[in-house]
Amino acid sequence: MSRSEANRRLASSRLSVVRDEPLTTDVPGSDVPLAAALAGLARELQTEAAPRDVVQQAVASAAALIGGVEHASISLVRRRRQVWSAAVTDETALAFDRLQEEVGEGPCLDAMFADAVVRTDDLRDDPRWPVLAVESADLGVRSMLCFQLFVHENTLGGLNLLSSRPAAFDGESELVGSMVAAHAAVALAAAQKFDDLTTALSHRDVIGQAKGILMERFKLDADQAFALLARISQDRNVKLHHLAEQLTRSGSLDR
Repeated sequence: MSRSEANRRLASSRLSVVRDEPLTTDVPGSDVPLAAALAGLARELQTEAAPRDVVQQAVASAAALIGGVEHASISLVRRRRQVWSAAVTDETALAFDRLQEEVGEGPCLDAMFADAVVRTDDLRDDPRWPVLAVESADLGVRSMLCFQLFVHENTLGGLNLLSSRPAAFDGESELVGSMVAAHAAVALAAAQKFDDLTTALSHRDVIGQAKGILMERFKLDADQAFALLARISQDRNVKLHHLAEQLTRSGSLDR
């Protein structure tokens, strides 16, 4: 079993213990039943087609549904473990995300790459991230709760919750946060697949148009036209769909 999978199972076992604690009936600050709000969130996230819309909806919902949250963000993972802030509730959340990326340590990064759930009751006194504790003092963040966004073995990013109050989060925060994170991860994975498919179809269409231009202009068949595009793409170190876009837009392959 991989370390990441072991950590995820550990997080699940921790949350099963949390479930034995009483769960708040309503959303904090309202009379809306929490179960109904979470069900509504699941439906809303599934209706969002674009990944950016999914993360914006998820981060706003996390701030509204989870008690103690003052700032929230979702960070996503690019290739080679590059992290970027995809959605934030405010400038404090954005600044904190950027600071963690800069110093290379923090609860958000640990949640994404090591532990499925990371909580600190007071960042200033937590020995796990000494550099971050010093560098983040001006931001006023004291407690944090971070969740890994994952589907199967694929880590997509992290949901990050921040507060200026020490010990702002508890077991119930972990439970509700885990539900929000799970809904967000599933919806985000689906949106990313849809986005990738849409992009692939768009590229295929423009390449097909470019092939048609070359076939008509140089009396080539489809295979010959594609081979010509591929050769020029390789010679110029330009992506095939970019070259095709140039041809369909300008009618020329000249540089």
